[in-house]
Amino acid sequence: MRTPHHTVTHPDTDACVAPDGDALDGVTPDGDASDGVASESGDEEPWAPPNHRRGGRRRRRGRFAGLPLALKAVVGLAVLAVLLTLADRWAVLYAEQRAAETLKDRMKLTAAPEVQIDGFPFLTQVVDERLESVRVTVPDVAADRVSLAKVSATARDVRLDTDGPTAVRGVRVPEMSGDVLLSFDDLNRELGASQVTFTGEGRDRIRARGRLPVAGQDLRLRAEARITRDGDRGIATEIGGMRLDIGDVATYRPGSGPSEGLHLTPESARRVARGTREARALLAVPELVRRLGVPDATVQAALRDDSELAALTGSPGFVRQAMRLNLFDLAAGNPELLSRLGLSPDLLDALSRLTRPVLSDRLSLGFQLPEPPQGELRLRDVRVERDGIRVTVSGEGLSVGSSGRG
Repeated sequence: MRTPHHTVTHPDTDACVAPDGDALDGVTPDGDASDGVASESGDEEPWAPPNHRRGGRRRRRGRFAGLPLALKAVVGLAVLAVLLTLADRWAVLYAEQRAAETLKDRMKLTAAPEVQIDGFPFLTQVVDERLESVRVTVPDVAADRVSLAKVSATARDVRLDTDGPTAVRGVRVPEMSGDVLLSFDDLNRELGASQVTFTGEGRDRIRARGRLPVAGQDLRLRAEARITRDGDRGIATEIGGMRLDIGDVATYRPGSGPSEGLHLTPESARRVARGTREARALLAVPELVRRLGVPDATVQAALRDDSELAALTGSPGFVRQAMRLNLFDLAAGNPELLSRLGLSPDLLDALSRLTRPVLSDRLSLGFQLPEPPQGELRLRDVRVERDGIRVTVSGEGLSVGSSGRG
């Protein structure tokens, strides 16, 4: 059963309320229900639900419009600063690319160098015609007989001679510092023809080991190089300890000293001492006998009697004396003995032409820094490192192009 609904008129408002206190919609104090019917005037519009979306948009626009003017200015300045920064970075990237292309063309490089312009903002530096710092890295630069693996230089307080931001007529560099790397990998490829390797031995020494083809034979090469400065713009190498081993037969040391020339190895000298035919052939050369220091009577007895020969060649001093003989002295009159030892006339002829200057030139690591058209470029330090020879350089008053305005 439904509970009857009773209305109560509030004494202050004359509104009809339900017993629970809620006003009844559409009920007048006189008890008449309007039921949404228009008034007698007929001017009221029909009821419709409110449009909350339209009102929300108006409120949001109202909030933005209500931002303080100072905050709007800050936002605008921030956007402008971002745009200017992007424009400045684009300009410096463009300038670095143009500089790299120009250096590649003027220096005839196989690859464009890496150019880095420091300092911010860049455009104000261009307007002022002065750059704080410019770093240039050039790979694979030809220098005399070798290639420089890497050349890095940093120029400071660079002065520009321009006709606008995109037209630079010249550059003047008051101060520059850098370093040059002469890689061992490049030396092995260019000088050693993949048969000689160079490795560091201390701060100023390099060891060369490998094989050198001579008269159709691969001779084992050993040499030491000392790296020194050559004036203000170059490095030189002093080659020492040069030695070519012809198997286990002989060792060639270029030069004219007592220990230089072509000499038997200890093993080869012992074979001569043990071999009757080789020993007799050796003792048959008067000049060699004189150098051995053996009395003529002893030599004659040894040539007549094998036991006397064995006694002579078996003495402790004979092998040492045989190793001191310069085999070039046997080349003219005893080709048979040399051939029996494994030394062909062609090899001896080629070795005789392979003098110390020739070998030194083939192993030389020296080079000269290019002389700039203006200013000075000096070599400050040379040191041997694990990966190669590193040279420190500095420059003053350098310029490229027209740099009349300082």
